[in-house]
Amino acid sequence: MIRYLTAGESHGPELVGIVEGLPAGLPLSSREIGIHLARRQQGYGRGGRMAFEKDAPDFVSGVRFGKTMGSPVTMKLPNRAFQKDKDGWPEVMAAEGSGEGVEPITVPRPGHADLVGAQKFNFDDIRPVIERSSARETAMRVACCATARIFLKQFGIEIGGHVLRIGSHGYDSWDAVRRETDDIIRDGAETLYQKADESEVRCLNADLTDGMTEEIKQRRKEGSSLGGVYEIIVTGLPAGLGTYTQWDRKLEGLLGQAIMSTQAMKGVEIGLGFESGSRPGHEVHDEITYEDTFRRTTNRAGGLEGGMTTGMPLIIRGVMKPIPTMLTPIDTVDLHTKETVDTRYERSDVCALPRAVVVAENVIAPVLANAFLEKFGGDSLDEVKKHYATFTP
Repeated sequence: MIRYLTAGESHGPELVGIVEGLPAGLPLSSREIGIHLARRQQGYGRGGRMAFEKDAPDFVSGVRFGKTMGSPVTMKLPNRAFQKDKDGWPEVMAAEGSGEGVEPITVPRPGHADLVGAQKFNFDDIRPVIERSSARETAMRVACCATARIFLKQFGIEIGGHVLRIGSHGYDSWDAVRRETDDIIRDGAETLYQKADESEVRCLNADLTDGMTEEIKQRRKEGSSLGGVYEIIVTGLPAGLGTYTQWDRKLEGLLGQAIMSTQAMKGVEIGLGFESGSRPGHEVHDEITYEDTFRRTTNRAGGLEGGMTTGMPLIIRGVMKPIPTMLTPIDTVDLHTKETVDTRYERSDVCALPRAVVVAENVIAPVLANAFLEKFGGDSLDEVKKHYATFTP
């Protein structure tokens, strides 16, 4: 079973990640992982920090001569903000000492982990909460999860994502999205993300891209922020991954957890999702045919039935709220004085959705890789390949 842990703070010395359970013999390079880390830093509406953080993982353990050894893979990513010492971060985030002279943060931002995190851990300074709950953590999460994505690609399983909506600009129907994506993903889902990456906001539609960028400009002028909706598609999955036999092993639940555990996510759906509730059954369920193998005439279920893959492309949608750090303040209460004050501004994005798509693409990879290993397991890549070669859907 592949599992991972991340450690580190947003402005600490570095982020660290440990990935356990990768089969031995998997080709793994910092360059390939770095592709997705670079993609995570791109996108219109990004904040100032993305301009100077250039992420590339350093392997500390688990990789020898470009291949995994079956032991835990450890990676680290330096935080250049700390290393440059531009804003006194070595003093603010010092591991030792009394902290004397470091100004505490006592103004929580509504919509962030600030207040409840301080209440939970009994902090009188919100800085520890801000540092760990920051989306900077997703850099290491992408690095860790990209290892599982690289494993899946060995079996022709590809992942891609694109933006459906930012603010008031977006596709008006499920069918409109399918017309945009179905031809593209015939070549594999990586073609989808490569095409989407040509847009500043990772939207496949040029007219919608223009509308989204204009709305981001408008919200930036207002000192506000924007969220939106994205879609992740996975191609090449065989039928029968996952199970219906226990509630906690159904893929829908595991994939939902992966998406919802990512910062600022407020909703997830599979296939038609919420739209299923407003359609009659004949416009929801996918008819089954047989031509050499079982097929569906449509894919409204989004590639999952009864907690298992159907062999059709997996379609997941996520909703990201507008990020809570905004240039124009809103009301909050000071942690110490209990008086109403304006929120403070931490350097941040106006719209992080184009970057969040890359995070979502990667966080689902360990879920799918574990379902794959459960069915075709082995301790080495060669062993897994031998098991998979005998599979008949």
